[in-house]
Amino acid sequence: MLTRRLSDVIVVGAGVVGAACAAYAAQAGLRVTVVDRGAVAGGTTGAGEGNLLVSDKEPGPELQLSLISATLWAELAASDLPSAVEYEAKGGLVVARDAAGAAALAAFAARQRAAGVDAEPVPADRLQDLEPHLAPGLAGGVHYPADAQVMPALAAAHLLRGCGDAVTLRLGEEVTGVLRGPAGEVRGVRTPRGEIHAPYVVNAAGVHGGELARLAGVHLPVLPRRGFVLVTEPLPRVVRRKVYAADYVADVASGSAALQTSAVVEGTPAGPVLIGASRERVGFDRTLSLPALRRLAAGAVALFPVLAGVRAMRTYAGFRPYLPDHLPAIGPDPRVPGLLHACGHEGAGVGLAPATGLVVARCLTGGELPLDIAPFRPDRFPAAAASA
Repeated sequence: MLTRRLSDVIVVGAGVVGAACAAYAAQAGLRVTVVDRGAVAGGTTGAGEGNLLVSDKEPGPELQLSLISATLWAELAASDLPSAVEYEAKGGLVVARDAAGAAALAAFAARQRAAGVDAEPVPADRLQDLEPHLAPGLAGGVHYPADAQVMPALAAAHLLRGCGDAVTLRLGEEVTGVLRGPAGEVRGVRTPRGEIHAPYVVNAAGVHGGELARLAGVHLPVLPRRGFVLVTEPLPRVVRRKVYAADYVADVASGSAALQTSAVVEGTPAGPVLIGASRERVGFDRTLSLPALRRLAAGAVALFPVLAGVRAMRTYAGFRPYLPDHLPAIGPDPRVPGLLHACGHEGAGVGLAPATGLVVARCLTGGELPLDIAPFRPDRFPAAAASA
């Protein structure tokens, strides 16, 4: 019995990365079905701060992807996305606590400038010009005008909404199998509600990306890395930019499973201040960690003493999709014809989503790629990496 194929591609995952893949595929003329076990932005995206950063990335493939994405986010905000997504090109400020940290930060910024990043040194006596409430006594910093922020859940929702009839949403459906043809090629997916057929499947399943890869018969060692965010009561704009201590960059690059915290503080257009960042690998344990929250609060107050008397209204946990080399898996999987990956972005998924979506769409349609995607090959991990 013949089954009518209604989609050219199935995107598994309705977070911001999956939404961007769907949006750019639809823009290229493809019919897309997006499948998610929960709601739009119901996973990592909905628990994120919405950071669109170039400031925290060493020169290399991820920084290249980030620079492309920064341009694409600005284009989307100017043309396709409503003001409700709270896109704000506010810039970032990275600060050093002492002379040694300032020297290391200056060297890092110099490498970034050589790679095309706008990174402006800020001497200690000029920090308060950018952030009047910043603590005194810091050794200096670097200003990154390209850093921006967006409300991630709304951005994902509006990316999908803008696709119109080109995208079909199937929410609350968990993919339980990947359909394969006689030569091993992708034929679609299976959910508890039945089969969905298409010649391409995009794995944008976030922290569940490794599980979906296994259903397709391949290895991709995605692990969850838990993080907490503190949200304050609404305030006047006491923090103008995203401000963080230089040790945040080292924490992002670390492969440690232990709890790590570094001060990250940013205001929002709606008023609350968001405070992060913590990282630890504890599986999918959502248990509230008071030590982590205390360290986040203390780090924020050390940077902005004015926050000492401010109430934290809530906190939430999220899981970043972590891969051992800290690079996402993007593009076709040579082990399974028709399978593509767009996952493993860890804490940078919101920032990297448009460039990832553009790459996936061009892989699907044979278009010119905006960068060399070899470093993001999904088959780069040996089987032993599963225990990393």
